[in-house]
Amino acid sequence: MSAKVNDDLLTERRKCEFNVEELTNYLDGGAQATQNRRKLEDKVLSTKGLFDEVPEEYLSHKEKYENAVRKAVVYYKAMKEAEDPNQTEQERANATYRSLLHAAVFKDNSPFSLHLAMFIPAILGQADEEQKKYWMKRASKMEIIGTYAQTELGHGTFIRGLETTATYDPKTEEFVLHSPTLTAYKWWPGSLAHTANYCVVMAHLYINGKSCGIQPFIVQFRDEETHQPLPGIKLGEIGAKLGFNTVNNGFLGFDQHRIPRNRMLMKNAQVLKDGTFKRSPNSKLTYGTMVYVRVVIVNGMANQLARAVTIAVRYSAVRRQSELKPDAGEPQILDYVTQQHKLFIGIASSHAFTLTAKWLTRMYQKVTADLEKGNLDELPELHAIACCLKAVTTTDTSVLVERSRTSCGGHGYMLSSNLPQIYGLVTAACTYEGENTVLMLQTARSLVKALEQAQSGKRLSPTMSYLSEKVSSRLKWDNSIDGIVKGFRRVAYGKVESAMRSMRKYVRSGLGPEDAWNMSSVQLVAASEAHCRAFILSTYKSEVDRTSGSLSEPLKTVLYYLVELYATYWALERVGDLLLYTSISEADIRQLQDTYEDLLGKIRPNAVGLVDAFDFRDQILNSTLGAYDGRVYERLMEEALKSPLNAEPVNQSFHKYLKPFMQGKL
Repeated sequence: MSAKVNDDLLTERRKCEFNVEELTNYLDGGAQATQNRRKLEDKVLSTKGLFDEVPEEYLSHKEKYENAVRKAVVYYKAMKEAEDPNQTEQERANATYRSLLHAAVFKDNSPFSLHLAMFIPAILGQADEEQKKYWMKRASKMEIIGTYAQTELGHGTFIRGLETTATYDPKTEEFVLHSPTLTAYKWWPGSLAHTANYCVVMAHLYINGKSCGIQPFIVQFRDEETHQPLPGIKLGEIGAKLGFNTVNNGFLGFDQHRIPRNRMLMKNAQVLKDGTFKRSPNSKLTYGTMVYVRVVIVNGMANQLARAVTIAVRYSAVRRQSELKPDAGEPQILDYVTQQHKLFIGIASSHAFTLTAKWLTRMYQKVTADLEKGNLDELPELHAIACCLKAVTTTDTSVLVERSRTSCGGHGYMLSSNLPQIYGLVTAACTYEGENTVLMLQTARSLVKALEQAQSGKRLSPTMSYLSEKVSSRLKWDNSIDGIVKGFRRVAYGKVESAMRSMRKYVRSGLGPEDAWNMSSVQLVAASEAHCRAFILSTYKSEVDRTSGSLSEPLKTVLYYLVELYATYWALERVGDLLLYTSISEADIRQLQDTYEDLLGKIRPNAVGLVDAFDFRDQILNSTLGAYDGRVYERLMEEALKSPLNAEPVNQSFHKYLKPFMQGKL
């Protein structure tokens, strides 16, 4: 922190009506978790060699990658050395749950990210005990670097359509991996191009010409000593992208590449030496890794949104613009209600996503434990809610991060603000690990099934139990938070029912069920979104109710301001749906608008305190606009002077091109 802090920020911090440290502890899951997180950050961020002397945006594509690999090695060693052997595994998890420590080192993420986020979870979830013992020892020590290769050039979310084949040869007890077409090439896996030497490959298994479905295989594709690609392997980098350019996303093709039989991960399905295939009792177990990643994504969106809105709110407290009143001087742009409207929903959404992610994590852990006992009862519910939560949180975060950027005017367009890079990271999540529309339709399938079960008197899972409630044509409306939740549930019910009527109409007209589904898919996506919004609203409110009992009254008051703001914002955003399915009136809508504007005013003095409570260090924000001291203009100039173009007063292009051109000599 700089010795001199901007006066406006000092004033804002004095206005705050609650204890910022108390809120930080609450978000982290307790004072001890905050202490452990800060201790870890202290140790790691003091490591030499982690930070760039020249901002990475001035490096070439190749230089960015090479520099990221260098930093990844330093960072990984620093993280290992910083581990406290006296902490439990849960304490370590709590310390990193809200941390974006890696963001201090990588603006565009680490080339090791897929090793930790996908390769290791895939082994843990899909390897048998013997395989797990061998591969986890190597992977956890980073003796090998892995990734997860599922998506292909021609297929993504539709896993059954994957074209990569793994044909079992019982004579040699090997699988022969092959990419029969260009579209069968694996495309997108991070770390694949030049960093990793192993990957978990999802491929279509064939035995004696018979399909045995999509199965996971551990494949070595580079030599452990030379790092050269192995025979039968074709790989490289896929090229520059909107974001994630240091993650080293690659392509991978196989030309009759052979691997031993024990390289198939055999927890959920096995191939015996003679080629006998023992099928898993539930094929959905194979996709556990993807469900896990979707759980992680929801929390990741909460953290990235918190980072963006911290930058934007602090900048808005420092920036002064125009005049609200003649001769009164330029006010802070945070005083404009339109600016509050742009930003405060970002704070509330981050809180909502954080608490929803914690709920989802608990459910994932419970379902995983049940699966180990052979109980699959809650797996469909987890899958359905994880699908729509991933879709809605990534979509909302992309919108709100971009809103944070534009709320900073031209300065938000600067890469030194870090808002464009954060946007590049979050918008990618709308398509990776399941394209959002496809995921919404998967949730819709569960909703349709649930409503059919409810209509036949069957009991539904907790997250869909409202579909069993007796429904009048239009729900009686009230403007309370609980009333808004009920309203959104009524909207979800109505939209599922409407989509079902639509499908039945198309079937009666002669269409098959698949075509009827496709024709109704816009309605089905809308039903999924309504269901998810009702769930987030309900979970946000119930989690604050459950966890805030021991908090001080000032903090509790501000937390409920945010809950009410979130509910009111979405009620106003979806007035059309509420008019269709509830008795909401013009007077109710006017009252909601008044409530919303009143809440913006109540949150205004606490805005800087709320983002301070996210507790992001300046290195993690990596932003000229969002530093704790508010030295916005000084930092913008300092970063501008780092441009290589400012290293000399006259660029060589003047003498080469401009001067001859201007003198008419070209």
